Amino acid sequence: MRIATASVTLESVGKRFGETWAVRNATLTVRAGEFYTFLGPSGCGKTTLLRMIAGFARPDEGRVWLDETVVNDLAPWKRDVGMVFQSYALWPHLSVFDNVAFGLRERRVTRGEIARRVAEALSMVNLEGMGRRRPSQLSGGQQQRVALARTLVVQPRVLLLDEPLSNLDAKLRAQMRIELLKLQRDLGITTIYVTHDQEEALALSTRIAVMSAGAVVQEGTPREIYEAPRERFVAEFVGASNLLSGVLERAEEDGAIVRTDMGVLVRMRRHLKEPPEGARLTLLIRPEAVDLVAEGVAAEGWNRLEGAVVASAFQGSAVQYEVEARGVLLHAIVMNPKGKRLFQRGDRVAVVFAADDVGIVGG
Repeated sequence: MRIATASVTLESVGKRFGETWAVRNATLTVRAGEFYTFLGPSGCGKTTLLRMIAGFARPDEGRVWLDETVVNDLAPWKRDVGMVFQSYALWPHLSVFDNVAFGLRERRVTRGEIARRVAEALSMVNLEGMGRRRPSQLSGGQQQRVALARTLVVQPRVLLLDEPLSNLDAKLRAQMRIELLKLQRDLGITTIYVTHDQEEALALSTRIAVMSAGAVVQEGTPREIYEAPRERFVAEFVGASNLLSGVLERAEEDGAIVRTDMGVLVRMRRHLKEPPEGARLTLLIRPEAVDLVAEGVAAEGWNRLEGAVVASAFQGSAVQYEVEARGVLLHAIVMNPKGKRLFQRGDRVAVVFAADDVGIVGG
């Protein structure tokens, strides 16, 4: 299937319900062919933003563009966009074939063309031979694929996905994530995805817009969002994090020394844009950059925070720890634990990490 694709631009878009703004001053561009994700907690405005692109909600301010056309006043069925809903919205009394064919029949496509395109769409989502089944005879993952095929069969220029994997169990969700990624890359269709799942957003997206309270607070590639959060909210929401506040003790040629509010000095190798000594900073250390050693065991050349294990969770390929150090709860993910000591609740340990792995929120 060959699908023409379009760019999407939001220009100072806003939507209110009564006196409350669900979205305010959203400005961004989704390039043709990319996989773009709106990521944020429930109630942040991401689904409202998606519905304004689809045409199911009209902006109270700003403009929505598809390529070079403003579509604020254009009906949903005239926009050439397709939306897959969280609930799938399949008709239970219709077969899989008839569910997928519905949009084509509404467009008065010939019977032979319908048969060809439905077969092609079912093949794309690995549902060949299931056209006669009813949705009730399918698993959750198969129902999700039918909803996707029904949207793709009309060949939309933009594919909109509103948390389409949220009803699936963890294993199937991971599997469908890979299949969806491969399908989008094969088709090259512009895709806008809504999720509150940070792992999902990082795995699927070419770029991410992190939203909070109706506003886009940061936009960037998955790596930029994860490694260089500009705000504390982003650092805390996108992946687990250890955030340490403190003041700049001194700048060095290859980095800086920060005296944390815990009273411990932390060294980092990161160029600072000449902040004055005494400037307050928020340091970011991701849990996977942390290791644990027994109290008293040397770890030369590493930053070191001593404390006690308050929780541990063995997960096969990794162990997750929580360590209390001077009243601060620190998170550690120790990868490949085979052959390493497994610490238990109450064990005295040192949390160690390299200066290269210390970032700055907003820096």
